[in-house]
Amino acid sequence: MLGAVEAGGTKFVCAIGDEAGKIIERIQIPTTVPEETMPKVIEFFKGHPLEAIGVGSFGPLNLDKESPRYGYITSTPKLGWRNYPIVRTLENELGIPIGFNTDVNAAALSEAIYGAAKGLDSCLYITIGTGIGAGAVVQGKLLQGLSHPEMGHILVRRHPVDAYRGNCPYHGDCLEGLASGPAIEARWGAEGVDLEDRPEVWELQGYYIAQALMQYVLILSPKKIILGGGIMHQKQLFPSIYKHLKEFIADYVILPELSDYIVSPGLGDDAGITGSLMLAQHALQETL
Repeated sequence: MLGAVEAGGTKFVCAIGDEAGKIIERIQIPTTVPEETMPKVIEFFKGHPLEAIGVGSFGPLNLDKESPRYGYITSTPKLGWRNYPIVRTLENELGIPIGFNTDVNAAALSEAIYGAAKGLDSCLYITIGTGIGAGAVVQGKLLQGLSHPEMGHILVRRHPVDAYRGNCPYHGDCLEGLASGPAIEARWGAEGVDLEDRPEVWELQGYYIAQALMQYVLILSPKKIILGGGIMHQKQLFPSIYKHLKEFIADYVILPELSDYIVSPGLGDDAGITGSLMLAQHALQETL
């Protein structure tokens, strides 16, 4: 039996499952501060005989296993979680191997194995919700370099009619600062779910997301792009993204039919937690 944690900006999803990615039991815990959230996470897992746990977390993260700060959540905008040793905390309390990566890398991994990119050796998974992040599978492996990718914080051109200053505490009007869920609410005065009948909201949103996709396509050339997260539940957003991406690419790169190339997660909202189960499996294999 394996454990999984999808640590998100608004909630932690904790699950029990098996090596095939089947989820047997799960709970949700609000993301407040570590002193409140983590004891509830640990209590859930202590009730089960587990061999390993995988954690797919919001970031940035320290993934360098040679670093004394490996397993830390680092410079996150969530102040209570900044420089928090999440892996060490779980290891000390539970005494089993802990797999660790970003939530979007976990989702990209699961979508490549079980989901919308099954059978492909390349894909890009992007979540657009409380924050914006992306994970990439390239030649069958997660993309990793100096650090993990931070594609949600690229700079995009501001729309000529958009006066919103952006809400990223680090960069102001980066992609996350302009197109995340909190940015939508701050700009329009309501959450995205309450703005479904406002086409100007989704026109602007598609403009920013398409700019980002153009850059990802030109740099990574993924074979499939998967858009997840709460904002992408607004299906009227996809046509706006397709329209603007065609305009931005301008036939410089010949893309597949966009409705087949840029899609929703094949695993739905389970992409992240399923990927975290896979991280647990990898951690267990490393100990054998």
